[in-house]
Amino acid sequence: MTKTLITGEGWLDQLLPNGIPMPSSTLISGPGGTGKPLVEFAFVSAWLKSGGSVIGMPLQYPTGEMVKTAMYKLYGMDMDEYKGKVAYVQLDPSLYDVEPVSGDTLKANLVKPGVWKQTISMAEEMLDETDNRNVMVFGSALNLLLFSDVHKERLLADLRGMLQNDNKRSYFFAVSTSALVKDIKRLEQAADNLMYTRMEEDMKLFFRIERMRYVDFKTSEVNVPISEDMLKEIRKVATSSRKRLIKEIKKVA
Repeated sequence: MTKTLITGEGWLDQLLPNGIPMPSSTLISGPGGTGKPLVEFAFVSAWLKSGGSVIGMPLQYPTGEMVKTAMYKLYGMDMDEYKGKVAYVQLDPSLYDVEPVSGDTLKANLVKPGVWKQTISMAEEMLDETDNRNVMVFGSALNLLLFSDVHKERLLADLRGMLQNDNKRSYFFAVSTSALVKDIKRLEQAADNLMYTRMEEDMKLFFRIERMRYVDFKTSEVNVPISEDMLKEIRKVATSSRKRLIKEIKKVA
């Protein structure tokens, strides 16, 4: 059964007056360093507050602690208050497949096709959740995985399959269009809902909705009220991890 989620964030709800359908698949696309995961976190915060559970795969963050910090600074959410509702997945291209790190965290080599399904299944076992429709899988910097010359096509097929065909849970993915534009376009075409971010030289972040399935929306562009310091911080983290991860991803056989 589909329900709608209203975030409670004025800048976002004005574009989605009736909310966003859940479960559904959403892709937030735009150039690198334009705050896509920070917008994504607005939906994550609202979903947790509504009683849902989440599996976080922010590939550019080395640990879940950075997600916790951003969620608190942006949306006043203490993730530690949601024990049993949150599971984290850290990207580790050196692993064979998946291994647990703690009671709420896994490490996974998400570059290898087939590992995605295994990882989500293991992460769901960490949640106090019995209905997949109450689970949101969110991830950012997924474009990094596509730098694998060996696995790119199968990864694209897996990701497209999740976005198009898995109606048991919700997906929120953020991808950069700064490289591999044709591949990213294939993911954009697969998602139920498509959104874009961009940033001006003065570090002002803008957001708009391109497409929604099942609900009405407004096409106007809005300025996202996120501080310049926060935007610089997220860009710094993404830049510092990007080169290292791409190098490791290219080595996966």
